[in-house]
Amino acid sequence: MRVAVDENLPPALARALNALFAGEHEVVHLRDRFGPAVSDETWISELSAEGRWVVISGDTKIARKKAEQAAFRNSRLVGFFLSSALGEAKTIRKMQRLLALWDDIEALAKPLAGGAMFEVPISGKIRQLNP
Repeated sequence: MRVAVDENLPPALARALNALFAGEHEVVHLRDRFGPAVSDETWISELSAEGRWVVISGDTKIARKKAEQAAFRNSRLVGFFLSSALGEAKTIRKMQRLLALWDDIEALAKPLAGGAMFEVPISGKIRQLNP
């Protein structure tokens, strides 16, 4: 699985996941891949053109703003967006939660071609965001 972590989450989180899953998954941070302050439209378009990527994001506006949401839904990406509460938590809590739900993230993302969006809550199960 190819995973991109967005700029609203620390690059160290992506690097730690990449080291942990070396040989099994490729995990990159958008800043490492595209440089700082890349627009949502740019990275969504470029990653989608490469094929299916899973995106872990702390950017709730992508799931809420119409233009970003439409671009994502029309892409080949599958997004997992941290809830507001999880997004505001300390990095260690975010990492704990992502690791606890990693198998679920894999299982949900695997059969999808793209455009799906999910919310990762601070507790409970991942839920799909309505199209």
